[in-house]
Amino acid sequence: MTSRACIELKDLRLNTQIGTYAPGATIPDQHLLDLTLWINPRFILISEDVMDQVFDYDPLVVEIDRLAADGHYETQERLATRIVEACAYHPEIESLEISLKKTPVRENSGLLGIKLYVDVNTLTNMRTTKAEEI
Repeated sequence: MTSRACIELKDLRLNTQIGTYAPGATIPDQHLLDLTLWINPRFILISEDVMDQVFDYDPLVVEIDRLAADGHYETQERLATRIVEACAYHPEIESLEISLKKTPVRENSGLLGIKLYVDVNTLTNMRTTKAEEI
């Protein structure tokens, strides 16, 4: 069996505004992010307890916070796309799964969201496109 490794971020509350709602509609008051980053196991199976042997995810979390607070979004999909683009900036990330959910959906209940799996080919294409823009 081949070793696999990931970093998981679950139920991170984002300070963001998403959507436009009709008068009387239920307006979600929480937007939650789940993010699984698939990385090379060498970033977790380390020989010494030092930061230069691991993937430092803290700058990515800071960037996610910045993107979430960057203004009003009409759709969850746009914010999720921007987060994926931020992940593509980090070559250590081989693939990822992202889920963005909002709650409540109706009458103070329910959770509604989107989920996307991004493979290595898609991340490579995003990295190539970004490099060409520079």
